[in-house]
Amino acid sequence: MSSNYPPLTCKKVKRGLKKLGFISTPTKGTSHEHWKKIKNGILYKVTIDCPKSPFSQDLIKSMSSQAGVSKKEFYKACLA
Repeated sequence: MSSNYPPLTCKKVKRGLKKLGFISTPTKGTSHEHWKKIKNGILYKVTIDCPKSPFSQDLIKSMSSQAGVSKKEFYKACLA
């Protein structure tokens, strides 16, 4: 695992999503959390599953894609 891309915890991902302008939406009966943002008329929805924290590189890549940003930008927001 590269030092440029260390594992991310749930807390860091949530902080990063807030910095990217996402808001948490209520969910019931599941461990998954949904974060949404509308930008230029496009809905971006990121699903995170905190019990799987720290997240694997595959999950981080998936979350960054769902957020509409590069993996590098996602890490920057989460680690800032």
